Parts: sequence; C-alpha cells; structure tokens
Amino acid sequence: MSTARPAARAPLALLVPAAAGLVFLLLPLAALLLRAPWAALPAQLGSPRVWEALRLSLLTATAATALCLVLGVPLAWVLARTDFPGRRLVRALVTLPLVLPPVVGGVALLLALGRDGLVGRLLDDWLGVTLPFTTAGVVVAEAFVAMPFLVISVEGTLRAADPRFEEAAATLGASRFTAFRRVTLPLIAPGVAAGAVLAWARALGEFGATITFAGNFPGRTQTMPLAVYLALQSDPAAAVALSLVLLAVSVAVLGAMRDRWTTGVGAA
Repeated sequence: MSTARPAARAPLALLVPAAAGLVFLLLPLAALLLRAPWAALPAQLGSPRVWEALRLSLLTATAATALCLVLGVPLAWVLARTDFPGRRLVRALVTLPLVLPPVVGGVALLLALGRDGLVGRLLDDWLGVTLPFTTAGVVVAEAFVAMPFLVISVEGTLRAADPRFEEAAATLGASRFTAFRRVTLPLIAPGVAAGAVLAWARALGEFGATITFAGNFPGRTQTMPLAVYLALQSDPAAAVALSLVLLAVSVAVLGAMRDRWTTGVGAA
C-alpha cells in the first residue's frame, strides 16, 4: 500500500523564477491567440494557397516519417542490442541533427545529395534522379532532421525491454530477424509509435533544411512553415492564420503523447 507524499512548499527563491519561466514560454502563444484575426480566419484558411501548403506538408511529413521508420528502427536496434567498436561515436553522430542548425543541415545535404554532391552526382548520372528543389528533396530534408527523435525513442524503449524474450525465441529456433519481427516489435510498439509521432511533428515544422535544400516553390516544395515565413512579409494576417494551424497540430501531438510522457509518474 503506497502512501501519498506530502506536497512540498516551493521556496520563494525558486517560485519566482519558475513563474517567470512559465510566463516567458506562454506569453508568445497567448499573443498569437489574442492577436489572431478570428473574424477573417475562415477566409484566410479557405485560400487555395493555404490548403496547397497544408496538403504538401502533411504528405511530405508522413513520407518522411515512413522513411524514418524504415531506417531508424533498425538503427535503434543495432545501437541498443549490439556492441561494436565506436558505438558511442555512432550514437553521438545519430543525435547530431538535434543540435545542428537546420540551415547547416541543408547545406550538408546539398553537398552530399546535390547535383554536384558526393552521392547526388552518381544519382544524376546513373539514375537521372535529382533531389534538390523537388518534393522528394523536402522529404529527405525533413527525414534528416526528424530521424534522431525516432531513434532515441525506440532505442530507449529497446533498452527497457527484457531481452530474454528474444533469447527464448532464439532457443525455439527463430532467427534473429524473426525474433525481432515477431517478439521485439510488438514489445516496443508504444515506443515506436511515440517516436513516429515526434518525428512526424518535427518533420511538419521543419524550415531551415527544407528551404536550403529544397527551396520555396508553391505547390512543389512550399510547406506550411515556409508559407508562414513568406506570408509574414506581405500578409501578416495570413501568417497568423497559418501559425494557428501549426499550433493546433502541435497541441494535437501533445494530446497524443500525453500518456507516453506521464507513464510511470503515478507509480513513482
């Protein structure tokens, strides 16, 4: 039988900066809601330009998340379940896009996958595939910045999962891949789902790498964040309306992730 802990009184020296920090985080969001042109919002959101950017954003973010799942889940398994020289360095490199300025990531993608890039030149010469300034380039840029969120989430879930289930499957004759597919994946499904949601939200909000690597062409590479940036220079009301859409999506992601973040709090 667990007993509830008495609520601790916060000292004034901590309460004041904590309240200031909360105001600092919430004030811009409150300003966005209070200054939003609510009366003109239906007309703003009914613009074909808005729906075009929203459709492209949803499409590319979903495709980028799928790419992250295909590549990121096996990468997380290797980092969590195997031991090889340089594993810590590899893990650090995997998480590098989290702290790398997105514009730098876009420049790096251009140097690697551009028409004159290390790999892009081969793609262009051998397959006739050009990624920069295309919708596929948007997907690549979004996946580059979003994949670390998925890898970190799945790797943490794998480390918490009991590996003895996989070992038991191996003793029954299952191959490593069969054990991963039939045993491990069902066990870590919540972590994979959480990582996919985070990756999708990060891809949806990506700006710097996208505009650097894919450009800002309406209907082809102009996603919602790019549309907000463009509208802010000529039509601030439209920029606010687009920002509200992204804010609503972010709130929805928070709602979807609530149970994941609060797991274990009540059991503490």
